[in-house]
Amino acid sequence: MPQSISDPPSSFNQLAHDELYQRSILESVSRTFALTIPLLPNGLEKVVGNTYLLCRIVDTIEDATCVDPTTKQELSTLFIKTVLDHSLSEQFVRECLIALINHPNHNEKDLIENIPRVLRVLQSCDERQRHAVAKCLQIMSEGMSYFHIRQNQIGLEDLQEFEKYCYVVAGVVGEMLTTLFALHSPAFAKAISGKESLAIAFGQALQMTNILKDSPEDQLRGVSWKPKGLGQTDLLVIAHQKLEDSLRYICCIPKSEPGIRQFCFLAFGLAVMTLKQIAQRQTLQGGADVKLTRGQVSRFYIFTKLAVRSDFLMGLFFRLQARALKA
Repeated sequence: MPQSISDPPSSFNQLAHDELYQRSILESVSRTFALTIPLLPNGLEKVVGNTYLLCRIVDTIEDATCVDPTTKQELSTLFIKTVLDHSLSEQFVRECLIALINHPNHNEKDLIENIPRVLRVLQSCDERQRHAVAKCLQIMSEGMSYFHIRQNQIGLEDLQEFEKYCYVVAGVVGEMLTTLFALHSPAFAKAISGKESLAIAFGQALQMTNILKDSPEDQLRGVSWKPKGLGQTDLLVIAHQKLEDSLRYICCIPKSEPGIRQFCFLAFGLAVMTLKQIAQRQTLQGGADVKLTRGQVSRFYIFTKLAVRSDFLMGLFFRLQARALKA
């Protein structure tokens, strides 16, 4: 279990500047999450935005091609220690930036350089929120280290290992979000009780989408996160099953919380539309781009404002868009 995290900061002005940085860097590292996170209620927007940035640091370390596996493990361990003990921030920044000196993404390096600011924002969150975040990061960091040392061009051993990978990378985020949502909404806590596995499926569905979307690029790097012996059609069927559970998860969120519903439904819907294009790519050239256009994202964003108030509309969208996944 994560250890206790430092007490909240006392300087209001400093915290205000730190929160301003958090919003600014979020826009730089992820246009999608910069669009969706502000939909959340005030009590959730800050901690979810903060968690995304901390998870992004884990991703940056693990995905950096310029860092060897041993150094990645050392940095990941130091990162978790830093989240639990903020006095280690300076050491983490120094060692991480040295290792990432040839890393091409300057926004990610800026985020790492400013981790003291990000951690001060985390300190200002509710204690129960902080512990949920720390637990998530610990599982994610340890899990990603385990899998990245074993990465190869053949793929993961089997479907069970594939689902485990999707859990440590994203399913655990679904669990963490569920904890945060339940702390915010007693009605949601009651509705999701006994159905917590839906939260894991929600995260796994999003990660399966990323794996399929990035598969051609991963192959060029000599890496595969797909399970051996299963083709794209098989994985699309599995993703469809996870998406069905994801929709059930979203429907557990009370309609009195439209911001949380829209936040989740946006991520869900963009995944569904991306998987649809991946399924259709089977009849196109292998390298066809499946990234959604800004127009597609904008139109879907507008649709979500209406759809989240109706379980029927959300279900209809899924049935129409996901037909190709079961073919």
